[in-house]
Amino acid sequence: MSGTFQESKREQTSLAAPVERRILSWLASRMPAWVNSDHLTVLGFLAFGGAGISYGLTGLDPAWLHAVNACLFLNWFGDSLDGTLARHRNHLRPRYGFYVDHVTDTAGSLMLVLGLAVSPYMSAGIALALLIAFFMLSINTYLATHALGTFQLSFWKFSPTELRLLLAIGNLGLLVHPTATLAGRQYLLYDVGGAIAVVGMLAMFVASAVSNTIRLYRMEPRHGGRI
Repeated sequence: MSGTFQESKREQTSLAAPVERRILSWLASRMPAWVNSDHLTVLGFLAFGGAGISYGLTGLDPAWLHAVNACLFLNWFGDSLDGTLARHRNHLRPRYGFYVDHVTDTAGSLMLVLGLAVSPYMSAGIALALLIAFFMLSINTYLATHALGTFQLSFWKFSPTELRLLLAIGNLGLLVHPTATLAGRQYLLYDVGGAIAVVGMLAMFVASAVSNTIRLYRMEPRHGGRI
């Protein structure tokens, strides 16, 4: 059964991808032999949880935002390097790796957004909308991977790496200005940023869903049908 499985083609066109690939390749070639891809996956997952807990603790002290940023770095390190290390060592487990990586990302994202929801920086409604939009985009990606054989890691030049960077920069901004003024009214800075992110992700979802549907229809048209 394992011999018939064909790994999906990875498509990564984000802004940071060229530099990130070189950094990850350099790191993978220098990883100690006792470190394997599973260790890195666990590190990335625990870092996601740490970021969520740290967000929750910002209600006691905003300095916990620095801990959030440290956890975001550790999450990038573990989540981005696990697959690179497996490929570097030719220890590929495509089905296992794909499933475990994304099921931990799903649970980790939930913990991160729950932490934001209980922090003083984002309202629960915006956090819920953000989580739903993210899950919709993720589900679309996984379905397209199965149907089209291409795993798209980025949308409109944005990937999880760019999102981590934006979140880290935003966290530093929260220490100075946790609110934003629009049309004479004050809003939580992350409510504004979260609303923009929700609109952006929903737009990506719609654009990708329409594009994938047209592509699949052309691959599998009705008899004599055209589009």
